[in-house]
Amino acid sequence: MSSLLPGAGANAAAAPHADAAPSARRLEKLAYERNKLHKRLLRLTGQAIGDFGMIEDGDKVMVCLSGGKDSYGLLDLLLTLRERAPISFEIVAVNLDQKQPGFPEHVLPDYLRKLGVPFHIENQDTYSIVTRVIPEGRTMCSLCSRLRRGILYRVADELGATKIALGHHRDDILETFFLNMFFGGKLKGMPPKLVSDDGRHIVIRPLAYVEEHDLEAYAQWREFPIIPCNLCGSQENLKRREIKQLMREWEKRFPGRVDNIFAALSRVTPSHLMDRGLFDFTGLQATGAPVEDGDIAFDVSPEFEATPAARHEGETSVVELVRRRPA
Repeated sequence: MSSLLPGAGANAAAAPHADAAPSARRLEKLAYERNKLHKRLLRLTGQAIGDFGMIEDGDKVMVCLSGGKDSYGLLDLLLTLRERAPISFEIVAVNLDQKQPGFPEHVLPDYLRKLGVPFHIENQDTYSIVTRVIPEGRTMCSLCSRLRRGILYRVADELGATKIALGHHRDDILETFFLNMFFGGKLKGMPPKLVSDDGRHIVIRPLAYVEEHDLEAYAQWREFPIIPCNLCGSQENLKRREIKQLMREWEKRFPGRVDNIFAALSRVTPSHLMDRGLFDFTGLQATGAPVEDGDIAFDVSPEFEATPAARHEGETSVVELVRRRPA
């Protein structure tokens, strides 16, 4: 028995050293994956900004910071891109404190002071308005959004902001597209860049190419001090939740389908739809000249007949598909 004790002791002493190597490898792999994630997010955000001309030299960009993962990620990425950009632009973070009960007022100011980012906290009691106007149990998101939008437009004027940056990502854009189509009967999405309702501001969405799961991973890594929206309590936009689940099921069963749908938003052929305001169907005449977007009549597109393996062979990234849209 005594002869076994030294051996047992030696093995016990060696155990920490044996664990050290796998632990080091895990940390190295984690650092590698995080570096890849950061580069991907910067690349996609920079490409969206460039593709849609979102930020110009001399701009003052008002980043709307809600306290959620998306707006934190947007601010973080824009700060890094500003350091590397060949142009000069300012960033100011703005938060609308809607006076929700229990809202931690100190979190965002403390975070932004630590970063050294100029910021403005706008205090407006929209909570009381929404809870007074909307019957109990009804979704408050629509009214809350309209009130918030009007206030932020005014703040942008007061701060002299030339661009208003929102943290909507690729999944938000697709979900909005399907919500409009399924429940509103419209082919309408959430554009990466638009003029505001009052015609006085440019609103941009630099995260338009970024997937939500990447932002979730980024927020966890960067340890953003997330503030949940408790205005609606346990209430949730059930239709948007339904669309989100539908997209997840599609991606699981048919990898690449969601990417193709997103790319399709940038490759529209008005002559092959039915909007008479976008295309003059009544004035259409046969001229005898070839038409690039002409109908192939009864032919079936080869893309629809290819096997899944063939479709994925030599696959082009979704961003490249989007960037190939007509000028």
